[in-house]
Amino acid sequence: MFKLNNNSHIIVIVSVITGISLLGDSMLYITLPIYLEDVGLDSIWQVGILLSINRFIRLPFSPIVGWIYSKISLKTGLMIAILLGSFTTLGYGVFNGFLAWIILRALWGIAWSFFRIGGLSIVATAGEENNGKSIGLYNGIYRLGSLIGMLAGGLLVPILGIDLVSIIFGCLTLIGLPLILLFINGQSPSQVEVKGKETKTEKRPFIQRLQKKYLMIIFTGFCITMLFQGIFTSTLSPVIENHYGEIIYLFGTAVSVTFFSGVLQSARWVWEPFLGVRFGHWSDGAKGRMPILILTLTITSLIFWTISMDLPLFLFITNTFLVLIAATSLTTVVDAIALDFSKKTNEVSVSFLTSYSIAQDFGASIGPFISFMLIELENGFSYIYFGSSVLFFVLALLWFISSNGSFKQSPII
Repeated sequence: MFKLNNNSHIIVIVSVITGISLLGDSMLYITLPIYLEDVGLDSIWQVGILLSINRFIRLPFSPIVGWIYSKISLKTGLMIAILLGSFTTLGYGVFNGFLAWIILRALWGIAWSFFRIGGLSIVATAGEENNGKSIGLYNGIYRLGSLIGMLAGGLLVPILGIDLVSIIFGCLTLIGLPLILLFINGQSPSQVEVKGKETKTEKRPFIQRLQKKYLMIIFTGFCITMLFQGIFTSTLSPVIENHYGEIIYLFGTAVSVTFFSGVLQSARWVWEPFLGVRFGHWSDGAKGRMPILILTLTITSLIFWTISMDLPLFLFITNTFLVLIAATSLTTVVDAIALDFSKKTNEVSVSFLTSYSIAQDFGASIGPFISFMLIELENGFSYIYFGSSVLFFVLALLWFISSNGSFKQSPII
């Protein structure tokens, strides 16, 4: 049982606000492919573009958002995010047509950049020495918004229609404004000092170590989102269909492959608020983050490639759950390492958090592209998942070498 201090309450508030803002976005992934004609679309390829444009738009706009955050307070940035998020979600219920929705989805991508960079900065400033527990709490709670958005959208849209549900979700997003005004102070990330400023004699080797860790963390963040959010998420349904057909028989019940894949992946959002905090709490301990990071990367490299194998259904489900648990662990620990790093220069570095967010977005964007190119090859699934396993092992090896082979907390992290 984890007790919340005042700073933890701030993290909970920001993560709840973020989760509520995700309701409309997550609802679209379930409903838009089915109700595309209700919003003025006439082709499924338009749905594909609309569901991905928000991620691609963040690549050029995240640096701009990071620069804006260096000039304004976290409170102001999060208020901008809420207003943009509310407008876009309300827009889903008001505007029809492909062009209008392209604009709305692009605006949502910008809103998410404000949410993501601002949220990470809040956790970095409020997390103190417990960045692992704090980022686990933040990630776990806001991702519940995605789960609720999908479940509520799937339930309510057939009854009320996508227009009315979007308007309801858009209005709910505005709940975040009074919460921000009441509980978040007006500091900008660059105004928040962090304990442990280096002396002048330490400065040069410290800077050199920072540069190496900078590249390691950015590369790891890119790989983790590419492998989990990009490759695994986009290929799980085709893998299941390749192994077991379009209809899965589970406990005597026939379910579609898409529904089955959705249930498997949504399980992560159910346990994330609990396991994410637990993994983060462990990494905050005396042994640091290196043991759990290297161990999880190594185990994942051994399990990930089995997803492409033709296994009995029960074993396949078991391995899939293990991969999803590893995703929770690695996302939490790598995010915590990024937050640790962002505070090593005696202030929360919004520029680093911006770079880290861009690397994650790029990884998640390029993952499906790589996957669907390789799927066309003979034994394509084997190439995808074996190659991913090798990359997990390479990451484990790089972090082991980076920690001087001690399997303990790196002096920088």
